[in-house]
Amino acid sequence: MHRTSVLALTLFCLGSSAAAAERPEDRWNLSDLYASVAAWNTDAAILESKLGEFGGCRGHLGDSALRFRSCLDLGSELRRRYARLRVYASEQRAEDTGVSAGLELAQRADVLGNRFSQAASFVRPEVLSLGAEKVGRFLAQEPALKIYRQPLDNILRVAPHTLDAPGEALVATFGLATDAAGSVYTTFANADLPWPTVTLSDGKAVRLDQAAYTRYRAAPNRADRKLVFDAFWGKWKEFERTLGVTFYESLKSDTVYTRVRRYADTRARALDRNKLPSAVYDTLIKETNANLPTLHRYFTLRARMLGVADMRYYDIYPPLVGGDFKYPIDDSKRIMLDAVKPLGDAYVAAVGRGLKERWMDVYPRPRKLSGAHMAGAAYDVHPYLLLNHNDDYESLSTLLHEWGHAIHTDLSNRAQPYPTSGYATFIAEIASTMNEALLLEHMLKIAKTDDERLLFLGSALETLRGTFFRQAMFAEFEQEVHSRVDRGESLTGEAVTKIYGDILRRYHGDKEGVVRIDDLYTVEWAYIPHFYNSFYVFQYATSIAASSLFAEAILKGEPGARERYLDLLRAGNSDYPYEMVKRAGVDLASPAPYRAVVTRMNKIMDDMETILARGRR
Repeated sequence: MHRTSVLALTLFCLGSSAAAAERPEDRWNLSDLYASVAAWNTDAAILESKLGEFGGCRGHLGDSALRFRSCLDLGSELRRRYARLRVYASEQRAEDTGVSAGLELAQRADVLGNRFSQAASFVRPEVLSLGAEKVGRFLAQEPALKIYRQPLDNILRVAPHTLDAPGEALVATFGLATDAAGSVYTTFANADLPWPTVTLSDGKAVRLDQAAYTRYRAAPNRADRKLVFDAFWGKWKEFERTLGVTFYESLKSDTVYTRVRRYADTRARALDRNKLPSAVYDTLIKETNANLPTLHRYFTLRARMLGVADMRYYDIYPPLVGGDFKYPIDDSKRIMLDAVKPLGDAYVAAVGRGLKERWMDVYPRPRKLSGAHMAGAAYDVHPYLLLNHNDDYESLSTLLHEWGHAIHTDLSNRAQPYPTSGYATFIAEIASTMNEALLLEHMLKIAKTDDERLLFLGSALETLRGTFFRQAMFAEFEQEVHSRVDRGESLTGEAVTKIYGDILRRYHGDKEGVVRIDDLYTVEWAYIPHFYNSFYVFQYATSIAASSLFAEAILKGEPGARERYLDLLRAGNSDYPYEMVKRAGVDLASPAPYRAVVTRMNKIMDDMETILARGRR
């Protein structure tokens, strides 16, 4: 997951409505960032005071190699300071989205970030005016500039899409308004939406907020699942018109940036952020659609195991195996440390250090931000992980996923100077899904019964469905709605629901009778936070394809495989992500990795059917 956007980092909502009994070690230690809000204010004031100094660099980047370096160093220092301020403000708000003070701090961070963006807006056009030849001479004259080689190349290559200094300054001011749609969605979906209450078959009344929906959509009683779906999506449907306006505003904002930056379409602009070939996106969608029969095979197997003749959309989530399988956080930590051993002692030690230093916030609480994320932009501190642990296997898998991001961040920050310490989402999700693959391998080794094996295999199958097929489905939906708005079309909430519903039904084989999907449930698009971060989700699908191949090589003990993988994590943003992954052995513009995911899914289903046949299920 991306390291700097809390909205983008929000995953599917996990956890229960009520928090478990918390201990100090179950809460993260934000004082590693700042001891108090007063300390945050002090650092924010320092940043503001230095913006004027940075402004003195305007018009002088080309004075000399030494001046060039000093200005880039100052800009890097300010960005580094702002990132730390932003993480603290974001995570303070994440602890309780309903507290006005947290919202105010996050808004102040937004304003501060916009001021920094405006102050730094001259850098790109001035670097472009210097030109590649003069920049090259400066790099040769001043060896300390080598840490900026890749960022500078990234500026020079997008010359056709960069404005002059006044234009860049104007575009920078847009940031005060263009995040509004995502901010409205985050507040509404996490704090203000009036959640329905339902009474389950056992007489229990449940308030269906996002965390409770995630828990009870997997209820063993089918009537309860339908009740949960009808109530939850019915509530979202009530706000379809309003959320349609909000989403349309986000789409229009993206189109404005696309036109200002002179790109053919919004997808091209999004992919060019990291110089990703369009063939990656096109091949993913093509291969996913070509292999929908494998997805349908999974749904058919799920229906068989659940004992339902007519698979419905509310039958997607319940576990395939019953039983009291619990994974409290302390047990989950021990399992994690064992599962990641194939990555080496140093990797295991890094996880242990993070656990000891309280990098994560574990349990759900009222108004805590839903889902799970890792925030790693505070280069001088350490990553922070937000969880909503529910003591189930999904929570265990999420734990491994987020720690994959955290250790990726830790490795990159220790190996790279700040200017190249960040990394693209295109690589980020490889680290998280790798850990999930290692978890499955470990759990199968320690499983004592066929029911356990079916639980782990079924969970892996569901992860592949959710991370590969579901995210590719989202990617296809995004491409469609962005294309329409790029062409100047308007979109209402009802129209978006129709577009999403058609794609949802095709992927799930509704027409073929594989999974029937009620009209009400096609408002699901309104619930997905990722859509406010354009063309982001497809990288989950590409990443799980890559990590599957990396994991296979490491687990087989292929010579050099582990170091090639860890070197990829240490590399940060020192090169373009597609090229780094390709050098590590996986070409994500080719069909091979996607077909490997499908092969893996079919192998898991073969194994499950063998177990089922043995047990005559």
